[in-house]
Amino acid sequence: MLLNISYNNSEVKRRIENAVGKPFSLQKRWKLGGIGSPKLLVNSCSIDIHNLLILDQNINHCNVELRPQGIIVRFRSLLETYGLIIPFYKLNIYKGKAKEYSIYVDNYFIKIIADKDSIHKYFKKVVNQKIGNTPPSFEDL
Repeated sequence: MLLNISYNNSEVKRRIENAVGKPFSLQKRWKLGGIGSPKLLVNSCSIDIHNLLILDQNINHCNVELRPQGIIVRFRSLLETYGLIIPFYKLNIYKGKAKEYSIYVDNYFIKIIADKDSIHKYFKKVVNQKIGNTPPSFEDL
């Protein structure tokens, strides 16, 4: 779900918390070693996100915030902040070329350039959190 998260709107906040959970506590953030990604350069994206990003002449950057039940991919366009809210059960992450990650959900995608080791470490953290958050399968019961 793609939302404008620029303003302090209780309805938007409720929808985000229902989808991906409330933000981690400070203690949990320290335990995880941080929950935010470094600045990520957007290589390509789906048409809905692309239409927002081309409104200004800035370099297209985004960042990812880890939540208990998913992630939020945030990016700016003009003076607005948008968030792509992705629960873990809908999240698909692919590592393309040696320096590219693709994040897919429903009909949205963002491909980012991973030119630093810290980005690779962050996506390992996201994948580990997703694996730890999945419910047991039928075979496990």
